[in-house]
Amino acid sequence: MASPGWSAGTVLRVSGVLFADRDAAGRALGDLLAAELPAAAGWLVLGLPRGGVVVAAAVAARLGATLDAYVVRKLGLPGQPELAMGAIASGGTVVRNEEVLARAKVGPAVLRQVVLDEARELVRRERAYRGDRPPVRPTGRDVVVVDDGIATGATARAALRALRSAGPRRLVLAVPVAPAEAVAALGADADTVFCLARPSPFGAVGRYYVDFNPTGDAQVTALLAGAGGPAAAGSPSGHEIRDAEVR
Repeated sequence: MASPGWSAGTVLRVSGVLFADRDAAGRALGDLLAAELPAAAGWLVLGLPRGGVVVAAAVAARLGATLDAYVVRKLGLPGQPELAMGAIASGGTVVRNEEVLARAKVGPAVLRQVVLDEARELVRRERAYRGDRPPVRPTGRDVVVVDDGIATGATARAALRALRSAGPRRLVLAVPVAPAEAVAALGADADTVFCLARPSPFGAVGRYYVDFNPTGDAQVTALLAGAGGPAAAGSPSGHEIRDAEVR
């Protein structure tokens, strides 16, 4: 795998606000990718709903690329839903965070129930975003996966592993902000990782935005409709749940 990518102007250690909102973050990220990626590759930009689609829309506009959404749901720890014990991606791929599962002593039945609950929400969102339109297939494509930031990396890892199984020609991860250790770890699942800033200490993604208000389904649907493409990218068909252990 290629080394994580960055430009000479990348900020590696920062504190405080970096971006006015997700659109501003996407425009900055798009400028970086336009300078670093081959211009004629015909990129497919996949935003991770909901907030990642806003960032991805600005990236796709800058690259002149196809925009789509790729649905991933965090598996929140019961009682601490903000803490990811894994994630589930389109097509049913489940990534487990074994460290969190062991520390919290989460049993198989509890994990299974959370997976089933999030799988239902994943299917609902895919239907809401896609409607009756066919999915865009990443097979043989140059793909950029975009989110509005990374904390643990479980959501991005689930997306990358599910997409990898669909056979893209090239698989890139691009985010405005993430902890350095997450960027390094995700390099095992992406061909290249681009990140504008790697703050230390990190905290929460929202602290690096002035406006980090929740993105609604209606905004995601509108952005995808405006891009003129189907509103959810296909991975391996079906929703059979498949486990993949987080390293």
